[in-house]
Amino acid sequence: MEEEKIHVDVEDFSEEQFMESFMRDIQSEEGVLIIGILVALALVILTIVFFGNFWGSSKARNAVLLLGLCDSGKTLLFTRLLLGKFVRTQTSITENSSTYKSKNERGSSWTLIDVPGHESLRVQIVEKYKAVAQAIVFVVDSSVFQKDVRDVAEFLYSILTDNIVAKNAPTLVVACNKQDISMAKSAKLIQQQLEKELNTLRVTRSAALSSQDGAVGGSVYLGKKGKDFEFTQLPNRVEFIECSALGSKGEDGDADIHNLENCLAKI
Repeated sequence: MEEEKIHVDVEDFSEEQFMESFMRDIQSEEGVLIIGILVALALVILTIVFFGNFWGSSKARNAVLLLGLCDSGKTLLFTRLLLGKFVRTQTSITENSSTYKSKNERGSSWTLIDVPGHESLRVQIVEKYKAVAQAIVFVVDSSVFQKDVRDVAEFLYSILTDNIVAKNAPTLVVACNKQDISMAKSAKLIQQQLEKELNTLRVTRSAALSSQDGAVGGSVYLGKKGKDFEFTQLPNRVEFIECSALGSKGEDGDADIHNLENCLAKI
């Protein structure tokens, strides 16, 4: 009787049954282990994505771009800001860059980049630096603005509707230069004329903006739909200032760039 009982017990726990039970346990543990691994991997991926976006969004935007048409006075402004004195310049064929220290209590410093005004040169250079622009100083020749208004507006439109520029919303300073010339237009008049011209450009080019969010080919819709364009509609902080890189006393005098320096000190 005892032997039979022992025999039954041995059958109940045969090698085959033991292995089946063992495999079930292993599979169950493997399932838990696999789930644990997947959860851990998901957390690692989410962490990488989060910090990647954080570091990408907080990427150092420490450049101030000097933009504008040819002969608007960008390079002279560049040297005046850096050296504080007159330096004879010529039309630039490549970018000039140097560290500029703001005149504020924080002593902030930026990379000031003078971008050539010729269209064939500026496009690639703007593309190169636009993602790191903390501010854009758009220089206008106030003395011939009425003649150049269309070209000025088209250049400015291409900047303001750029996807990256719109996303980063750098400070925009429109520097109405050459105020020492008697025919120079005021900053207020230049702002009004640019708003009208930009509104016209927006109407003529809006057919290309057909996607739901208004973005096509790296461009965004300028301003607010259904309203005439105004600079106050932009996400950027915008200032129009008057200045003169040459100054009222010419080469031997000081430049009238205090308004521009004050704008840069706020960045």
